[in-house]
Amino acid sequence: MHQEVVEAQGHLIDSHLMEQIFDTVVEYAGRFEVEEFRIGRTNAESSYLRMKVETEQEPDMQQLISQLLGLGCSPVDSGDAELETVEKDCCAPEEFYSTTNHKTLVRHRGQWIEVENQRMDAMVVVTGGRAACRRLRDLKKDDKVVVRMRGIRVVPEAKERDRLAFAFMSNGVSSERQVETAARQTAALMEQARAEGKKIVVVSGPVVVHTGGVKPLAQMIRSGWVDALLCGNALGVHDIESALLGTSLGVRQSDGRQEEHGHRNHMRAINAIYHAGSIAKAVENGKLQSGVMYECVKAKVPFVLAGSLRDDGPLPDTITDMNQAQDAYAEQVKGAGVVLCFGSMLHSIATGNMLPSWVKVVCVDINPAVATKVSDRGTGQAIGIVADVGQFLGLLAATVAEKK
Repeated sequence: MHQEVVEAQGHLIDSHLMEQIFDTVVEYAGRFEVEEFRIGRTNAESSYLRMKVETEQEPDMQQLISQLLGLGCSPVDSGDAELETVEKDCCAPEEFYSTTNHKTLVRHRGQWIEVENQRMDAMVVVTGGRAACRRLRDLKKDDKVVVRMRGIRVVPEAKERDRLAFAFMSNGVSSERQVETAARQTAALMEQARAEGKKIVVVSGPVVVHTGGVKPLAQMIRSGWVDALLCGNALGVHDIESALLGTSLGVRQSDGRQEEHGHRNHMRAINAIYHAGSIAKAVENGKLQSGVMYECVKAKVPFVLAGSLRDDGPLPDTITDMNQAQDAYAEQVKGAGVVLCFGSMLHSIATGNMLPSWVKVVCVDINPAVATKVSDRGTGQAIGIVADVGQFLGLLAATVAEKK
């Protein structure tokens, strides 16, 4: 039998990690023996587990250790992390370690060092006594990359006993009373992030415009509750169409009726911004006087418009190179405490993949499948609120206005 002693520390019981650890050993045809277990006796005190695991074959042990690593178990006395040298730009060694979005440490020269820029699906590059996540396309020749599973410690985001509870949303939200509760709890998260000096980032689709969410979102931007806006070309276009022409996709927002020849209004909006030179210049010359994009410019809130294959125009501010758009998104989520996603599955999933697991994510959509997909794509900390985006934004803006 092949044996390994592993240990884990954290809120193992509250977060259901204990049962997951034991189930994983059994699932991978292993056996375990608990050598030591200490239960945390206060809200702040963590629990500790030390156990011996066994498998019949060495490959089974390696596979088991790789699974336990993601649950916070690391081999005892594993030595330093193994490093291999990158031989060609963008080409990782065959047995590279692929990161999760959880806090990660690697052992280097006898010391545990925390990995910087934590995100999922990256490599860990060690240089000058520091370790950092690096995307595959960013690897350079001669980089030292962590390989295999030794000398790595993962710390899953735990459910703390005194933490702001998300239980009110755990089974989906449908009634008006529950949506109001969700808005209050989301406002509390925003207030907490601001108190901690962390950013509040909004990820949004054009549904904000279609459902009447422009006014409350603009109000939150104006009041300092939004530190960055991440979206696609569509939100910018429809927001500007609404501000300039009073329509969204050619539908009058005043009465919901189709505007005559309104199908061309979004192109008229794009054309107007091209004539101005940019969204900011359209604000400066007085052409654009309201809306989400207007408030971002006036409040100096950075925004990123990421293009896609289906975009009309696009707007001159839209980034059409996907690598550049990803980089711009990643830059804006640095230092985020909470990310609010409104009606955009594509951009919500993309942003979630850039975030470490300790950043709180609230995903609001009328379709419950969207929040489920965001979580299933690796952003396990995402909380889904099933609600009309415009209605939710109205409630949220009113709630944070009381906290000003």
